[in-house]
Amino acid sequence: MKDIQRGVTMKVKELMTKKVIKLTPDDKVDRLFFLFNFENIRHVPVVSDKGELLGIISDRDLKKVLGTPKRQMERPDGTKFTLSTRKVRTVMRRQPYTIGPEANAADAAALMAKRKIGALPVVSKGKLIGIITSTDILRAFVRLSNLVEPFTQTSSR
Repeated sequence: MKDIQRGVTMKVKELMTKKVIKLTPDDKVDRLFFLFNFENIRHVPVVSDKGELLGIISDRDLKKVLGTPKRQMERPDGTKFTLSTRKVRTVMRRQPYTIGPEANAADAAALMAKRKIGALPVVSKGKLIGIITSTDILRAFVRLSNLVEPFTQTSSR
């Protein structure tokens, strides 16, 4: 995407979220469910202990596995609750499409549209450093549209 004021192409690193909420393969699906519902996110990368990207999970992936095997637990006060026994590793998409921080934002948008995916993990030197989502792309589009509109109005007079 070209920024009208600067005349340069927007890079993924300018739009990506750097503080990424992530999980490990051994986290429980219950934690994933909590993140989707209370952190208001739709994509969670799965990483190794070294920060290497192993997979990604979307809220749609989770919806496909609802009704997973569960285990009945009992609290000290005698009340019972249900706990999912399924781990993130059984739900995540392995080898997700990724993009580098120096890639053009337009290339990220094109890849997401072509593959019908809502997010791309941003990887540098084998490590997850961010995530760019369709929402990030839409925000950039709105910002650029607001820059173009005043330019169009003044040039048409």
